[in-house]
Amino acid sequence: MRPLFRNRGRLSGLALLLSLALALPVAAQDLSALARPDIGASAIADGADGGVRVQLSLSQPVPYRVFTLADPPRLVADFREVDWAGTDPAALIRTERVQGARAGVVRPGWSRLVLDLAGPLGLDSAEMRPDPVTGRALLRLALRPAAPEAFAAQSRPPQSALWGLPDPETLPPPRRRPDGTRPLRVVLDPGHGGIDPGAERDGVRESTLVLRFARELREALRRAGFEVVLTRDADIFVPLETRIDIARRAQADVFVSIHADALADGHASGATVYTLSETASDKASALLAERHDRDALLAGVDLSEQDDVIATVLMDLARTETAPRSDRLAAAVVAGLKAHAGHLYKRPQLSAGFSVLKSPDIPSILVELGFLSSKSDRERLVSPQWRAKAVAGLVAGLSAWAAEDAALAGLLRR
Repeated sequence: MRPLFRNRGRLSGLALLLSLALALPVAAQDLSALARPDIGASAIADGADGGVRVQLSLSQPVPYRVFTLADPPRLVADFREVDWAGTDPAALIRTERVQGARAGVVRPGWSRLVLDLAGPLGLDSAEMRPDPVTGRALLRLALRPAAPEAFAAQSRPPQSALWGLPDPETLPPPRRRPDGTRPLRVVLDPGHGGIDPGAERDGVRESTLVLRFARELREALRRAGFEVVLTRDADIFVPLETRIDIARRAQADVFVSIHADALADGHASGATVYTLSETASDKASALLAERHDRDALLAGVDLSEQDDVIATVLMDLARTETAPRSDRLAAAVVAGLKAHAGHLYKRPQLSAGFSVLKSPDIPSILVELGFLSSKSDRERLVSPQWRAKAVAGLVAGLSAWAAEDAALAGLLRR
């Protein structure tokens, strides 16, 4: 049986998209059962001419696509219905030309394998060969060294990077600014998730910890009379721009992103509350913002340079009202955390260019509950007693801000 897909010539580096619908019998198109990778029969090793070859054995053929990304150089392979649970892709690496590998769910029904390349390696060929006897499949990829300029020019997500999304919805007009006559709607954003676990120290994973905290905070806010929506309520990957879309679709009055990061250098500890600024308050803030946004590259989509001039002007106008409200929100939350939880960072109210804070029409803050790189912070973050105090501090801060903001809204109407 000839290969379903084969390309032995040099590829453009954009994407290879394979559909099995026309190549397999009808029975084989039923992908309800997840394919599983066979790590023992797979490898990432040195190839010809200083390149790399990837061989991945799967329990069944699946649709897939492959593309490269630059800065830093990566190879990305997306699969329909491949379950990576319990596997360690890094165990496949047999070459110094690949520095790391990770895999996980990137959106419902799709998983992603990301290889961190030591240098620019262009995608030279790809094929998935099914075995008609066993029903298994073997994916082979060949990468060859490429000039940095050529690699950067060819490496970008395919135009179908937002594949599988429904048609755009017609959204209702935005809700009026809260004036105290209705419950405040808060969107809580537990950072990271899925293929992006965030910081990890001594068995504590940031994505798991902040999701647990967001759920505890949700219940407390609801008891206090708030309406609450979570950007994720499971261990799934949600791209940064999608988190803001969720908040806007929910007609959020407030957006609160929750993190517990780690710093490689220094001994930072304590809770911090961030607002948006193009200029970071300090070096640590700049490093955290860069780390958060670099993790978003896992989604394969970068829209940071897509705003046109008119859109930028309109967003800046909107922020003239939103930015002071965000600053007051941050101050209120800092006061609440100080009163109930204690142990704040030396400068607890800071600013940086976090992408999730860039919604021009929703007051937004990012709360670093602490640093997993600090032993004392880790002990607090895993303590239900301390988390309850931190939850109480956030509820108090949001309640105080809501009352102040409603009063100011009344003054504006007059």
